Amino acid sequence: MRTVRHLIYREVLSAVGFTTLAFLALMFFFDFVDQLGRIGRPGYTLTSALLSTTLELPGRFYELFPITVLIGSIYALSRLAQSSEFTILRTAGLGPGRALGMLSSLGLAFAVLTLLAGDVLAPAAEQKNVSLKALASGSLSVGPAGAWMRDRIDEASGDHRTVSVHVSRLGGGGELQGVRIYEFDSQGRLQRRIQAQRAVADDEGRWTLTEARVDQWDPEAGTATQAQAPSMQWSSNLKASVVSAAVLPVGTMTTLELWRYSRHLSQQDQAFALHAIAFWKKALYPMACFVMLGLALPFAYLHARGGGISWKVFGGIMIGISFMVFNSLSSHLGLLQGWSPWVAAAAPGLLYLMLSLGAFAWLVRYR
Repeated sequence: MRTVRHLIYREVLSAVGFTTLAFLALMFFFDFVDQLGRIGRPGYTLTSALLSTTLELPGRFYELFPITVLIGSIYALSRLAQSSEFTILRTAGLGPGRALGMLSSLGLAFAVLTLLAGDVLAPAAEQKNVSLKALASGSLSVGPAGAWMRDRIDEASGDHRTVSVHVSRLGGGGELQGVRIYEFDSQGRLQRRIQAQRAVADDEGRWTLTEARVDQWDPEAGTATQAQAPSMQWSSNLKASVVSAAVLPVGTMTTLELWRYSRHLSQQDQAFALHAIAFWKKALYPMACFVMLGLALPFAYLHARGGGISWKVFGGIMIGISFMVFNSLSSHLGLLQGWSPWVAAAAPGLLYLMLSLGAFAWLVRYR
């Protein structure tokens, strides 16, 4: 069986590798053409466009790899079936269980590669890309409405303060720009408002505010004071990791960071379903490689007269596109219908896995 395993693995790996390179080259071209429109803006050159497009490749690889696994596997297995090599292997003792086991081992290797790309390479490259764009333009917008963060600060007296922080932009050096901090007492009354041009948060929750203006109200006495400071310190539970998760795109976060941030949002009574679904999708996405190999295996049992390789590859592309569409649609449906986050993330993979195993069992039984 070692020779059989080497034959199948060699065919599948070469086809998947070639397909992945072709798709990455195509996406690099499209992304670079999209970047050309930004050349000429202050600080953004042709070199910046090339570097930014290159930094997007790990994320593209992470998104496309399960689909290229499907297309490459379908091509390799269909070619083995067309040349009757797979039929000979079945006659020599390659049963359905062994074939499924061989591809499952290969799927495990693909899943580990996808996990490394999604949790190590892609977040680091995306963070570098965001810093590059912010440095080139001087600052980077944090969404159309900015980013909001919330914190609850317990005091020694037993009362608590609620803090809401708004950040408008991200600076080229990683600092926060256009920061507004609102502090409310336990009864929801505004006590203090801090406005700062720039701010930097550390891992202990200490914020260094630059060019700050402080407006303070005393509801009991009915008085208000105002002060300005070139620099001041402000402490909260909003650490640098939480701030980064709030202001940076989801693609810059690892699975663990998504879990921590969704937990933080839940503890602060904020909407956390979006990030919880993103966590489960990122955690389960490497398993899509198993699903894709399961979808490809039935093509090895189709007779060559059932259609040429080109039609089978085209069918694989359509299946892959439908999986990606359903995977995205499931997330939106989960948010709208209030599904459990893990259900919304796992539903597409489970459905396609059952379909692939059903098709495999039918072909083995009746064909």
